[in-house]
Amino acid sequence: MREEKLLFYLGHNCAGREHRVSGRTLERALGIRGTDLRKLVSRLRKRGIPICSDRNGYFYAARASEVYTTIHQLEAWIAGAKAAVQGLERSLDSFSERKSP
Repeated sequence: MREEKLLFYLGHNCAGREHRVSGRTLERALGIRGTDLRKLVSRLRKRGIPICSDRNGYFYAARASEVYTTIHQLEAWIAGAKAAVQGLERSLDSFSERKSP
């Protein structure tokens, strides 16, 4: 139900980057927390719904180029997270005991 509300809101009010809306505004409009908003966006994206975002907010893609931009931002985030994991793995050498997950 919340996914449909988010999709309706973005589809009718935020089509294209020029009509993006901040996460804070979406949280208030939908009565949800930021964590829940990000989970909803993720689920919609996994279903193939073109929900895009940038530093200034979320929007329903109006052009393929907007989707490509969001894809590139997500790929950069993944690369950064992977580098952080690798750094933490290297830090394990400084501990006398090592536990694996």
